[in-house]
Amino acid sequence: MLTDRPPSTAALRARFLESDRLTALDIPNDDRLQASAESIHSAMHGSTASSVRHACTEFLSVASGFYLVRQPAIRVLAARPLRVREGGSSIELFGDYDPETMLIRLWMRTAIRKQVTSFGTFLSTLCHEFCHHLDCQRFGFRESWHTRGFYERTAALYHHARGTPVKPLFWVRAPGERWRIDWPRTNRGA
Repeated sequence: MLTDRPPSTAALRARFLESDRLTALDIPNDDRLQASAESIHSAMHGSTASSVRHACTEFLSVASGFYLVRQPAIRVLAARPLRVREGGSSIELFGDYDPETMLIRLWMRTAIRKQVTSFGTFLSTLCHEFCHHLDCQRFGFRESWHTRGFYERTAALYHHARGTPVKPLFWVRAPGERWRIDWPRTNRGA
């Protein structure tokens, strides 16, 4: 994962840096999000978008209630869009969030083989898109950038929902005032 480049204007850069510094996210003291996440996991075994959407709606209801924000809408779609670039590289879109409509879209099947994606990947994408919603609705960011803070907040929500311990994320500088997660070091925990 790679952070976005900081904006060039001073006002936007200040907000970007505020998001970067905001690394903590309160999480519920109960297991309602974990139960909702398990419902998503079960629904994915049935492979129907409507049952997965229903389970995601419940997850978003619980999360929105805890964070005191309006609940975003959710669409669960089939195979991920595949964008092929000149030179042969390609990008799959896992999900997105539209702050104007407060709509989260998630794709539940892989682009090439059309297989149901793994639960971990799907839940991570749902948490990621919900954190964009939190940025806009709770933290007052007009733009929801991919900052180190954003990824830290997303990881806190994901690990709570999954019932797994939060791993500290280790970062390495990348070109263009960007950062990327050092996955080997993060996975080692040192």
